[in-house]
Amino acid sequence: MTTYAITGATGHFGQAAIKQLKALAPADATLIALARNTDKAAALVPDGVEVRQADYEQPVTLTAALQGVDKLLFVSSQPGGQLARAAQHQNVVTAAKAAGVGYIAYTSFPHADTSTTPLAADHRATEKMIEDAGIAHSFLRDNWYLENEVATLAAGANGQPFVYSAGAGQAGWALEREYAEGAVRVLLTETPQAIYEFSGAPRTYADLAAAIDGNVQVVAVDDAAYQDGLEKSGLDAGTAALVTSFQTLIRDGQLAGTTDDLATELGHPLTPLADAIKAVLATA
Repeated sequence: MTTYAITGATGHFGQAAIKQLKALAPADATLIALARNTDKAAALVPDGVEVRQADYEQPVTLTAALQGVDKLLFVSSQPGGQLARAAQHQNVVTAAKAAGVGYIAYTSFPHADTSTTPLAADHRATEKMIEDAGIAHSFLRDNWYLENEVATLAAGANGQPFVYSAGAGQAGWALEREYAEGAVRVLLTETPQAIYEFSGAPRTYADLAAAIDGNVQVVAVDDAAYQDGLEKSGLDAGTAALVTSFQTLIRDGQLAGTTDDLATELGHPLTPLADAIKAVLATA
């Protein structure tokens, strides 16, 4: 009997992954949801899933939570916490090694080993932590979630300008739940690969706009104008700069190296783009 655990169980990715694990894991498996807020997690996870407290910034909780875990889906944290993300991740890896976790599937960044964007740095460091710890692993290098574009997609669908500054840059957008299912299927695989470059098909923002129902007014701008628009919409300067950096990332080709790893692992084609956009807009 194998014990599986998923970190970040209250986040969007974690919730989707826990549901997939419940649906796909063997009946005799032990399933654990790890979360900082256990009350919130208990209200979200399916019946039959054990909830344990695990705070990336509190190593003592991690050590206890990972006891008895055979295979761990380690969902990367969001930057901006009181403790730097790399330090949070080191806490998880250290605790996993101490608890005897046999395998880690880690949600990383596209082409983390070669990417030149600063966004890849923490993920590249975490991959090295896991390797140095000597724990069997798979690095799930997720491309871009379509949900990241919800504001732009919603604007286009509602007759407002569809604004972007990424030019003809391509990204491998797919639904977050598809990435989560892919992660769970890797977790359940007996002989997983060391690296998966998960992505959808390569597409541009113009492709996204064309897949929205109705006549969409597409407005291509430069980064300065894009950031200015975000600030005028109410975002603070720091957040606007971060969101604009994603446009730069795509324009510079950092997300262009797509593969069919995700569809292959799922065992079926990804959701068609127009249908995927409808799914995102339905939850906006």
